[in-house]
Amino acid sequence: MSATVPATPASNGPAERRGGSDLSRRDLLKRAGILGAAAAVPVADLAPAGAAEPARRVAQARPVTPARESLETLTAAESDTLEAIVARLIPTDENGPGATEARAAHYINRALTGPLAASRSAYSAGLAAVEAYARAAKGASFAKLSAKDQDGILSDMEKNTATGFTPNSAAFFNLLRTHTIEGTFCDPYYGGNTNFVGWDLIGYPGVRLAVGPDQQRTGPKQKPTHLSAYDYDMFSKGKTGAGTKSGGGMSHGR
Repeated sequence: MSATVPATPASNGPAERRGGSDLSRRDLLKRAGILGAAAAVPVADLAPAGAAEPARRVAQARPVTPARESLETLTAAESDTLEAIVARLIPTDENGPGATEARAAHYINRALTGPLAASRSAYSAGLAAVEAYARAAKGASFAKLSAKDQDGILSDMEKNTATGFTPNSAAFFNLLRTHTIEGTFCDPYYGGNTNFVGWDLIGYPGVRLAVGPDQQRTGPKQKPTHLSAYDYDMFSKGKTGAGTKSGGGMSHGR
């Protein structure tokens, strides 16, 4: 995350605060090195399903909250908890869409079948611990708590005061935060950042093969390309005789 991209557009209002931790979404992303840095999350070593047909679909409209969908790895209960967690880690607010619209949970689920498979047991134990702690501390399942109470649970986890986690709650919080950031800001080819909402959020215009003088100046907002790296033939994982087509296994998170 070292290459620079245009800075995040200025907020027109107060950023949403996470209960108890006094951390706005902007603060969270700054600490993670996202703002002012390329959204080059560590997904280059992923081996996406259907990679032989890279996606070529460009977003036509800003998405709405996605409908409930079946997940490939997580149970229904785990899915509900994870969806609620990522929605609070990078929430939808006055600055724009968040992890829900980017389908970060979908990215995590798909990666748990491959490059993140080693973390599957950590998710199973961690999400169960989140549920147990939420019921003990707030009297309900995490997904059914108010946003304020959910933020309180996540704040306890971040501060390592939440109990029942192995090895501890902070370790699982950091794992969730890392993967949520990846799912929100990765190349859409890998199952997250649907319709480029993550890149639009931080003002990243997308992959460019050539950068002219006007595009090297700081300040002016660059027009987004809304193209995956795999929309360029030189980066394609594979081709068919008819060329690349939309609808690959992980095409733009769909």
